[in-house]
Amino acid sequence: MRPKLYGRAYCHLCEEMALALRSLGVEFDEIDVDADPGLEARFGERVPVLTDARGRELCHCRLDPAVVRKLIAGIK
Repeated sequence: MRPKLYGRAYCHLCEEMALALRSLGVEFDEIDVDADPGLEARFGERVPVLTDARGRELCHCRLDPAVVRKLIAGIK
């Protein structure tokens, strides 16, 4: 069960969070909120949002160090 990163193209915060997750070896599913009107309405300008596989929000805008530690611990 992989975390999900909700974001949009040309969003520097979304790109930064995706890059940080990849550099830490965290595998995740990247979801473009602009590709789905429901997601676009749900998130609006509030991206990126990182959720666990069940959809619970872990953090938004910037990675939370505690979240990163939990995600990495789940990998090992």
